[in-house]
Amino acid sequence: MWELDLLLLPFLEHRYAALEAADQQAYQALIECEDQDLFVWLMRREWPEEPALRRVVKMIVEYAETTGNDQYRTL
Repeated sequence: MWELDLLLLPFLEHRYAALEAADQQAYQALIECEDQDLFVWLMRREWPEEPALRRVVKMIVEYAETTGNDQYRTL
């Protein structure tokens, strides 16, 4: 989904390298999830049940909301 790329790729490019190893693993697990689940989580309609996934989803959403990611505001 194009909408997911607008959130996941900037986070990957700008924040991933600075994450702790556990958060990097959670990000990798996250991108293996179904697109429909990712969309619901990243649009803040629901949060993942798994605490590690919930943590990384919240980091991605916060990053999108607090940076100049104008594409996020159009979703």
